[in-house]
Amino acid sequence: MNYSTLKKALVFSLVALLGLGEVSVAQDATSSSAKVFGGRAQYRTWSLGVNAGVLAPVVMVGGTNDFSNWSPTLGYGLTLRKQLDHIFGVQLGYQSGQLSYDNGGATVNLGLGSRTDGITQISSAVDLTGVANVGSIDFLKRENSLNFNLKAGLGRVAYNWKEINPNATPAKGTYGPNKDRNNIRDIYVPVGASVKFKVSDRTNFDLGYTMNFLDADNLDGTKGKGFTRDKWSYASAGVEFSLGSKAKSNLDWVNPLAMMYDELKDPTLRQEVEALKGRVSALEAADLLKDSDGDGVADKLDKCPNTEAGIKVDGSGCPLDVDADGIPDSKDACPTVKGIARLNGCPEFAAAGPVVPIQFEFNSSVLRTSAYSVLDGLASSLKANTSAVVQLDGHASAEGTEEYNMTLSRDRANSVKTYMVNAGIASNRIATTAYGESRPVASNATEAGRTQNRRVEIKQQ
Repeated sequence: MNYSTLKKALVFSLVALLGLGEVSVAQDATSSSAKVFGGRAQYRTWSLGVNAGVLAPVVMVGGTNDFSNWSPTLGYGLTLRKQLDHIFGVQLGYQSGQLSYDNGGATVNLGLGSRTDGITQISSAVDLTGVANVGSIDFLKRENSLNFNLKAGLGRVAYNWKEINPNATPAKGTYGPNKDRNNIRDIYVPVGASVKFKVSDRTNFDLGYTMNFLDADNLDGTKGKGFTRDKWSYASAGVEFSLGSKAKSNLDWVNPLAMMYDELKDPTLRQEVEALKGRVSALEAADLLKDSDGDGVADKLDKCPNTEAGIKVDGSGCPLDVDADGIPDSKDACPTVKGIARLNGCPEFAAAGPVVPIQFEFNSSVLRTSAYSVLDGLASSLKANTSAVVQLDGHASAEGTEEYNMTLSRDRANSVKTYMVNAGIASNRIATTAYGESRPVASNATEAGRTQNRRVEIKQQ
């Protein structure tokens, strides 16, 4: 096996590394490194690479081959990579060179003619691959210096082949449906691995190995037995340059976890936090957070700064008023129906007939037996007139607090409603309103007057 080509490829890579390394170090001296990991925008993410190495018509994982021997040949390529984050990027690759193979002087006929040995010229192989950083090693500094990458993707190759003998002629112009093409074109799948050595923030030295699996069986001009697919490999060494502003660092060598850890110990960051605390204290001292009426909305944002205690407010600090009748919900006896202040937020209900009162004992919401006949008659009337509705207005005398009397008047109205529902009247035909002691019909200064005020008025429409 002739290794002269392999030696040439290695010498080329070492010379390129030494020459380009000096240039990149000079460039790196003026570059700056990000101290805080703020996302992809603060880094250089484009890289351009050049490489050379050994091409072979075999791959590491084995498989069948149409020829018994092969020789290493020179290959070369270019790469353009976009790093999407610190562990994954997308790479466009170009590769060219020759594949050499033979049968040790023996002639073989495997379907496309008798072959002794030959060369396949790879005119161009272009592929798009995803490149993943599967491991990093940090040396001394808190930044990556050695990356291990895996890649896979899809490509399209153009190639032509010929026999090697004194009378051989190139096979160009003999491919395609009309025999007018210089190259065969097929799809292939590249799968590979590489190691990147950081030379500087601008430059890295790469060692890679790629296996290319062709979706055809004519790469070497010989069809094998059975259903096979040809393949070739490329072992390369090269140099890659980071493109972009000198003021930015290369995303390839970023260690976000270490950077975020260092942020916590950064004295500049601590100073900023302390300054922020001082600004907050200054705002509080300027009463920007003061809430005079205690409704939960700061005075600077409060459109109703003198809201009474205990009243629920909206985001602007004004009392909640769902029915928009000007009476806060917390004081509205009918919070969902627009009403008037005199009736504590409830609407007027004009009765179609006479108002019938149902009297109650002192401090009681229990119906008297004398009310049964009145309510039974009302139930019969409502059953006869299915479109009619009634309103039950509960009232109380002036003994006790206003809050207690409001509750007592509501209980009295609900007591009458319960009786009507039990008599067969649908509850949605009966409205109840509580007025407490706010609407007396007689003086609360006498017991006779207070007795008249302990009532539920029935209004029918």
